[in-house]
Amino acid sequence: MKSSVRLTQYSSGGGCGCKISPKVLDEILAGQDRTSGDPRLLVGNEFRDDAAAYELEDGNVLLSTTDFFMPIVDDPFDFGRIASANAISDVYAMGGKPLLALAVLGWPLDKLGPDVAREVIAGSRSICAEAGISLAGGHSIDTSEPIFGLAVNGIVSKKRLKTNAGAQVGDLLFLTKPLGVGILATAEKKGRLKPQDIGKATASMVRLNSLGYDAAQLEGVHSITDVTGFGLLGHLGEMCAASGVRAEIDFQSVPMITDLADYLAEGLSPGGARRNWDSYGQHIGAMSEVQRSVLTDPQTSGGLLIAVAEQSEGALRELLTNSGLQPFAQPIGRLLPPSEAKARIELA
Repeated sequence: MKSSVRLTQYSSGGGCGCKISPKVLDEILAGQDRTSGDPRLLVGNEFRDDAAAYELEDGNVLLSTTDFFMPIVDDPFDFGRIASANAISDVYAMGGKPLLALAVLGWPLDKLGPDVAREVIAGSRSICAEAGISLAGGHSIDTSEPIFGLAVNGIVSKKRLKTNAGAQVGDLLFLTKPLGVGILATAEKKGRLKPQDIGKATASMVRLNSLGYDAAQLEGVHSITDVTGFGLLGHLGEMCAASGVRAEIDFQSVPMITDLADYLAEGLSPGGARRNWDSYGQHIGAMSEVQRSVLTDPQTSGGLLIAVAEQSEGALRELLTNSGLQPFAQPIGRLLPPSEAKARIELA
């Protein structure tokens, strides 16, 4: 039985739209030494990768990440599922397998009872079980707004580790989930979600990105990241900056969760999309307002963005099709040589 509680009434933000904007994050990290001096720390926060990567003595790499946010949906069980799928995705995005998770829970006990928090945890356990890991503990505090997420550890062989810096000129780009989650969440919160779109965002957000592990086994897959709060342009931009390439996107090939035009015409683009554009718009080529709103839309538990060599395109398409992801088995763009005269990302 679904809970009658509406969690989004108790939060000022929701999902990965809660993220601090890329511009402000740069200010926070400015002047800090992003390296530890430890040669076994293969990936820190130099290139905004999805997880830290620490080399073990057996040739494997330990992946470690954490992700948490305020509710993007009203149902507590679904909130737990979404937050957990989102956090576990960081391990898949590095080509790894998750090992275990710890819960991060902030709960306003003066507003919401422990029974509601228990539903959130139950949702989290269901996703952890689907990923084949245990929710092995965690930490909780009394907060003014509900917060939930996971700290996740995973493992990957060193030769299969995927980072933002691995993409190459000529690579094709694939995206494994549709865009538009932030727009639908905004419409739902304002009571303007169309009946035919009810449940679409949740269904997308709870789907695990386990394909990342399998994709990393393919020769020619050079880089993987997941698309979350900074939108497609933000996370693709991080990949381009780290890899020294630029990107060209075919907007017509970008998958969308539904027809978003009416929602955007009603002004239902989330505030996070505007913050995203203000942070990195100077690196983006000309595009329409609708295109900008879709490509900067903050995604929660969004899809994997995969950069693959053209000669390996067929193998990746086959993997996507065999994994039930045939609608996403076509490229949305490609990577090109850098150019001072051109934007980091442009539309084809």
